[in-house]
Amino acid sequence: MTKKQLALEVIKRLKKEYPDSDCTLEYSEAWKLLVSVRLAAQCTDARVNVVVKELYKEYPDINALAQADEADIERIVRPCGLGRSKARDISACMKMLRDEYDGNVPDDFNKLLKLPGVGRKSANLIMGDVFGKPAIVTDTHCIRLTNRIGLVDGIKEPKKVEMELWKIIPPEEGSDFCHRLVDHGREVCTARTTPHCERCCLEDVCKKRI
Repeated sequence: MTKKQLALEVIKRLKKEYPDSDCTLEYSEAWKLLVSVRLAAQCTDARVNVVVKELYKEYPDINALAQADEADIERIVRPCGLGRSKARDISACMKMLRDEYDGNVPDDFNKLLKLPGVGRKSANLIMGDVFGKPAIVTDTHCIRLTNRIGLVDGIKEPKKVEMELWKIIPPEEGSDFCHRLVDHGREVCTARTTPHCERCCLEDVCKKRI
């Protein structure tokens, strides 16, 4: 079985196992997902979803957040960790959206990368979830599982994993595939305990590089 054939089989099985997989960060507008994904660095999505409610209560739109004092943003987002750097990035990002993009989040990958605090993972998440465009989000679950399964070979650097996956994952499947890897990584192919191979839908095709 080639890597491309393996990828298609994995996609098919995960689609059956997790038909409703979606982004676990809650948002109603594109800029809110930008804020949440920055806060999610080294923090759980569940905690981010709680913290942003207070943030948006005080600063309900891009202009309000762009005008906010960084120290006030930091006070609210501190429970997510790395409060100072996250507040700085969020403030600068909202200012840039206000001043350069008329308060709109650009639907261009390279323009997204120029926003403060936005890396490839965040840009791909926005492209896939907000704009429905081809995207591969190489978070820790994606990197761990694609190496274990055998879709990539001992590659840990997010961008390199992304580039390898682009070769074998159909563009229209990338975004949902990565969401399903998150669900599978949390429920079955876990990081902090022994993976539950005995109840894995990929058990017979996985390379089991644990």
